[in-house]
Amino acid sequence: MSLFCRARRAALLLIAVGSLAACATSDQRPAQPDGVFDPYEAQNRRVHAFNRGLDRAVVRPAAVGYSTVLPDEIEDSISHFAKNLGEPSVVVNSLLQGDARGAGISTVRFLTNSVLGIFGLFDVASDFQIPQHDTDFGETLYVWGVGEGAYIELPLLGPSTTRNTTGKVVDLFTNPLSYMVESPEQYYGTVAAAASGLSRRGRFSDTVDSILYESADSYAQARLIWLQNRRFQLGDTGTAAAIDPFALDTEGF
Repeated sequence: MSLFCRARRAALLLIAVGSLAACATSDQRPAQPDGVFDPYEAQNRRVHAFNRGLDRAVVRPAAVGYSTVLPDEIEDSISHFAKNLGEPSVVVNSLLQGDARGAGISTVRFLTNSVLGIFGLFDVASDFQIPQHDTDFGETLYVWGVGEGAYIELPLLGPSTTRNTTGKVVDLFTNPLSYMVESPEQYYGTVAAAASGLSRRGRFSDTVDSILYESADSYAQARLIWLQNRRFQLGDTGTAAAIDPFALDTEGF
């Protein structure tokens, strides 16, 4: 990769981080009594309808077919490979959060699985009882005190918040491997991550289907469940406790 391309990526990263100032001001608005702040609900519901239609027509059939055709061992290897390629980004975010232990764990896991696990195709680190550690720039922003902001449903990517969406953008640039590996190899991780996503959709098809196609209000149900899970991941248990994912009338769920 040329020096110009790296400089351009760095500039884009600065622009993304600079947008946090706007997020920080809007993120302080009070949530609704149910713990949800969704001022863009009308727009979000349109995106949700699009995502739901895309899932029914394309994603679900592809995911079920993917999980049916491929042996579990191959599915697992692809998922391990994708996870391993993401470890350097976890290291960077751990350091940004001041979490030296997490950075160390992810570094050891990356080196162990890259060398002994054949570039991460096998999760040897877990066999050695090296614990898993996961984080992202959305969590980094949480640690830095940036508010959650409004709930947003993104096309293709699904539920998010303004803070989490900014984190997703910045995470496109936080993996050192993307600056070190040339094309086309630098896209292997993206392809593997997409395949891993199909694998999860296929394996948890019944659960996802019950939310998207059997609940009384799939948008509200998915919003509540995602927000609660994300808040628990971040350790924001006080806010998460304000959400009851089963508070809706979900006959058939």
